[in-house]
Amino acid sequence: MIDRARIACLFATSGHSGVDRIVQRLLPAIAARGHAVTLFRLRHHGPAVEPAPGLEVVELDAAHVATAGRELARRLRTLRPDVLLADKDRVNRLARRALDRAGVDARLVMRNGTTVSVDLARRKPLDRWLQHRSMRRTYDRADAVLMPSRGAADDFARVTGLARERIRVVPSPVVDDTLFQRAEEPVEHPWLAGKDRPVILGVGELGARKDFATLLRAFARLRAERPARLIILGRGKRREALLAEAEALGVAADVDLPGFDPNPYRYMARADAFALASRWEGLGLVLVEALALGTPAAATDCPSGPREVLDDGRLGPLVPVGDDAALAAALHQLLAHPPLPGTLQAAARPYTVEASVTAYLEAMGVAP
Repeated sequence: MIDRARIACLFATSGHSGVDRIVQRLLPAIAARGHAVTLFRLRHHGPAVEPAPGLEVVELDAAHVATAGRELARRLRTLRPDVLLADKDRVNRLARRALDRAGVDARLVMRNGTTVSVDLARRKPLDRWLQHRSMRRTYDRADAVLMPSRGAADDFARVTGLARERIRVVPSPVVDDTLFQRAEEPVEHPWLAGKDRPVILGVGELGARKDFATLLRAFARLRAERPARLIILGRGKRREALLAEAEALGVAADVDLPGFDPNPYRYMARADAFALASRWEGLGLVLVEALALGTPAAATDCPSGPREVLDDGRLGPLVPVGDDAALAAALHQLLAHPPLPGTLQAAARPYTVEASVTAYLEAMGVAP
C-alpha cells in the first residue's frame, strides 16, 4: 500500500452523466485523505470538477480520444503518478497506450460502469467482434479492474475472459451531506410546489437505454386508474418522440419533460415514487439516490444493479424489462403502500462517499 500517492485520473464525459456525479464526489474526497490527485480531461468534455487542496484539474488540448495520446504521455512523464485511474473502454485504451509511451511505472486501474454484454449485443456483428477483441487485450493489461455491481462484474468476466478474482466490485460514491443539502433547496415546479396529486419521477438521458417510452406507457395505465403526474428530468435525442408518445397516449397534460436539472435531488425528495425503466445499467445511481432520500422506488430487473440495490425486491418492486403493465402495477403498489423512508435510507448506507473512497483506494493499492 502506498501511503501518500500521486493519483492521475483520466475521464471524458458528457458533463451530465452518472460518471460525472461519481467523479465530482470521489476525487475531492480522495484528495481530502492526503493524496495528490490530478484530473486529466479532454477539451470541451466533463467532468466539471473544481480544483481544491490536493486536487488539480488539467484540460488537455486534444478534444478527442484518438488525438490525445501524445499529450497525455508527455504530461504523465512529467507527473510520474503512482496510479492512473481511467473509465470507459476508449478512455481505458488511451490510458494504457499513453502510459506505455510515457514509460512510467504506475498502477493502471480501469473502471467500466455498464453491463457490457447488453451493450455489445446492440452492435453490428463486425463491430461487436472488434470491440470484444479489443476489450480482452485492454483489460488484461490492467493492474485492477473496477465494476459498480456484482452482476456487472460477473458479466464482464464472462465477456472478456478475465479471471473473476481480478475484478473488484467497488460501491459508487452516492450519499454525502451535499445530497441532502441540495434536496432541501426549493423547487419551482408547480406540480411539486403545490401538489394536488401524486407525482412519479424519472431521471436520466432521454435515450434507448433508459427506456422512458415504457415508463410513459406504464404511467398511462396508472393514470387511467387514479390521478397522477409524471416528471422526467433529462435531455437527449428522444425527447420529441417521448412528447409525441405522451400525446398519443392521451396523458400529455400530466407529463412534463423539463430537461436536464443539475439538482434532481430536490425533485426526488418531493416525488411520491421514483421509476427506473432502464434496459440495462451498471448499478443505477439514481436508484440509490432516491432510496437515500427515502423516496419509494420501482425498477426494471435489468442487468445489472437494480436487483442488488433493491435487495431482490424487498425494498421496492422489480419488473421485467419493457413490461409497462407490470411497471404500472408496481407504481400503483408504491403509491398505495409506500415502504418506510428509514428502511430505504438504511439500504443506501453502503454507497456513502466515505465507504466508496475507502474501497477505491484499497483497490488501487493506496492506503485509505
